[in-house]
Amino acid sequence: MNIQSAIIKGAKILESKFFLSPYLDSEILMTEAISKDKKYILLNSNTKIEEKKLNLFQKLIEQRTKGKPIAYITNKKFFWNSEFLVTKDTLIPRPDTELLVDNILKLTKNKNNLSILDIGVGSGCILLSILKERKQYRGTGIDIIKNCLEITKINAINLKIEPRLKLYQSNIDKFTLGKYDLIVSNPPYIRKHILKYLDSDVAYFEPKFALDGGIDGLSEIRKVIRKSSELIKKNGKFILEIGFDQKNKVINLLKKEGFYINSALKDLANNDRCLICTKI
Repeated sequence: MNIQSAIIKGAKILESKFFLSPYLDSEILMTEAISKDKKYILLNSNTKIEEKKLNLFQKLIEQRTKGKPIAYITNKKFFWNSEFLVTKDTLIPRPDTELLVDNILKLTKNKNNLSILDIGVGSGCILLSILKERKQYRGTGIDIIKNCLEITKINAINLKIEPRLKLYQSNIDKFTLGKYDLIVSNPPYIRKHILKYLDSDVAYFEPKFALDGGIDGLSEIRKVIRKSSELIKKNGKFILEIGFDQKNKVINLLKKEGFYINSALKDLANNDRCLICTKI
């Protein structure tokens, strides 16, 4: 069987399971199975596949039919302008979260030597994307999960920014090191009882600890805001990702901890997604 025929066959299997982009998924899984890029596939569509690689491709298609996200099958996801290693211990970076990176870069375009803290660093996609763009900045990432820190370190090495990065395994409540010019966080903010109703690829495969915001969805956000008010420098910027229906409640929490609200930003679906504030 040649590459093109296998991709079409894989796409038909995925289409029968009602996946939204069966051909694209099949194509990506083929690049993974034969360890080549998309350009190679386009130029060599009639090339016969080795049996071993065809078997691998078929296994990858089978994993996808069970709902496993492409990023967890390939262990990689493109975010901002880099490819990141991701595993079952890290959330899959999403386009909406690029909003944080975009606005941080705009806010800091005339700033030098900033110290940034990322609370709940995960795969490192937010913090490392900023450090890659701003060569003079230094970053600190904390996470309660050791595997997340290991993934972030690998990503930092791949992006050649590890010397400007410090990582700590810590709950935000117990973290006391340093004062920061800018703090960013994408904390868990989904209400506990809603978790089981999320899309199946999220509910069954993405780490619950990175999604579960407690009964009202605000338990982790409260901790992050409270501690950030202690760790941030005066006039420092705090950028926080929130749930689509949490803006007013989170603004009240921020004001109680001495933050001035600069703006609320909307995501690609026009939902409130990010708050930008200043410590006063």
